[in-house]
Amino acid sequence: MSEIISGRNPVREALRAGTQTINKILLSRQARGEAITEIISLAKEKGIPLHHVPPEKFDSICPDNSQGVAAEVSDFKYLEFEELWEKVKEKKNPVLVVLDGIEDPHNLGAMIRNAVVFGADGVIIAKWRSAAVNETVARTSAGAVEHIPVARVTNIPQTISDLKDLGIWVVGAEGPGNKSVREEKFAFPMAIVIGSEGEGLHELVKKRCDYLVSIPQTDKISSLNASCAAAVILYEIFLQKTAPSKAP
Repeated sequence: MSEIISGRNPVREALRAGTQTINKILLSRQARGEAITEIISLAKEKGIPLHHVPPEKFDSICPDNSQGVAAEVSDFKYLEFEELWEKVKEKKNPVLVVLDGIEDPHNLGAMIRNAVVFGADGVIIAKWRSAAVNETVARTSAGAVEHIPVARVTNIPQTISDLKDLGIWVVGAEGPGNKSVREEKFAFPMAIVIGSEGEGLHELVKKRCDYLVSIPQTDKISSLNASCAAAVILYEIFLQKTAPSKAP
């Protein structure tokens, strides 16, 4: 699902051509020169994350003659935000999952699997500070990544604002102190925002949400991990959407 290409000319030409999805650029901290400067400029222009790596770590990733630069290239086809919206806008009360800063590919894969199992209609991830869809994600999702559209966006806070403009309610998953997910009625188009295990939701993301929900739990540990929290919330939404309606 992804591969590493290395060397200054191959990476530069891949950026120029724009025919492949480049998840990220890896640069040795010792890499210098005109080609490196152009690669950095092209990556920034296209919104592709740049990772500066210590030389010894870089050599373990790219032991061949990499010339201090490599690119992770994916054949996974991400959607643009507008393309994802076209796929879900006619659904009754669509559910989207927005992932804020999920950097562990195992967590990303588990969340995509949760989204498919519990009937979500799409997943949105960030280009920056986020794992990309690769072999690990596909394996952890048990193939679920092939059954749900995934959009990749540059700016999660802006995407939340765009969703709200389209009539989507945006609900952030946050720790204790907020309304319990069991008390909420999810009978409307919505996007559920899940933050990373270490930081939770970023402050600006949290502020853009319409409101926050939490998961009832004991106080023996601080919280569930991100993928488990996503599963609990999505399961509650799934139960509400599939419960038989009661006649008046």
